[in-house]
Amino acid sequence: MVRTIRFLTVFAILAGVTANPAVARQSAPQAPPPAEAAAKPVPAELPEVVARVNGEAINKADLQSAVTQLESRAGRTVPPDQRDRVFRGVLDQLIAYRLLAQESVTRNIAVSDGDVDARAAEIRKQFPSDQVFQQTLEQQHMTEAEFRDDVRQGLRITGLIDAELSTRGPVTAEQVNQFYASNSFEQKERVRASHILIAVPENADAATKEAARAKATEILNQVKGGADFAELAKQYSQDPGSGPRGGDLDYFERGQMVGPFEEAAFALAPGQTSELVETRFGYHIIKVVDKQAARTIPLEEVRGRIEEYLRDQNREQQTQVFIDALRTKAQIEIFI
Repeated sequence: MVRTIRFLTVFAILAGVTANPAVARQSAPQAPPPAEAAAKPVPAELPEVVARVNGEAINKADLQSAVTQLESRAGRTVPPDQRDRVFRGVLDQLIAYRLLAQESVTRNIAVSDGDVDARAAEIRKQFPSDQVFQQTLEQQHMTEAEFRDDVRQGLRITGLIDAELSTRGPVTAEQVNQFYASNSFEQKERVRASHILIAVPENADAATKEAARAKATEILNQVKGGADFAELAKQYSQDPGSGPRGGDLDYFERGQMVGPFEEAAFALAPGQTSELVETRFGYHIIKVVDKQAARTIPLEEVRGRIEEYLRDQNREQQTQVFIDALRTKAQIEIFI
């Protein structure tokens, strides 16, 4: 049976590897995608075997487990009007995975125990704790040995794809130049700032607000006296995201922060520190580290990210071509 944990591997391999790294914004409006043809209805009651791939069964439980995992990743159940499309799309992925698994056996793709250990450790880290991981294994009626077998199979498939695509051409400089020329790489004015936040609870009374303001004022006086801003942020800031990093918020553009904070940050010059800034979150002390005017990002600055994006895009397309080739010589029976 294909179990839920396996889909940490299955969807990573088949769901597409080209998550856009935001290297560009399209400069021209995009045409709307063509309307999708209606999917063939999927029966409410699935048969025990929903498909066979070269004689190997894909069971109802395999399909249901995969859909459940997809729902978990999406954070919601499949809408009734999307059930046919989703179930058939997931079944198509299961068939593709089975074809790749079979081909990896045919080609005798080997995977070392060390690689299995490393990948298994990566998957475990995706769970909040080892206890949750073990509970998931139990829920899926899966042993540690079966989990490792699934990991090994996933690595075999990755090795198969790597071997199949190794002879394909690399990304060329011309392709990178064409992508850069066809997309917009305009960067708006932005600042890099750090802050110290003394939080004020929503609907706080006047005494609570005054106490927070007094504490923020005391810290501001230390900043003005020459104390290290980053160390003060680590010690006092109540922003759990930036506090441990010395208050660093990295670069941001207009429209990304609440109004009073943004106005204060963009009014400061690099190296300057604000007075107290009040927002709905509390009292902030802001220090601007760097300021960049609006500009066109030069090609050399983004060349590496464009190459990575195009490599991933090529890999996805070439993998699909490979899977399609395996389909043409396979015996695939679908029973829904």
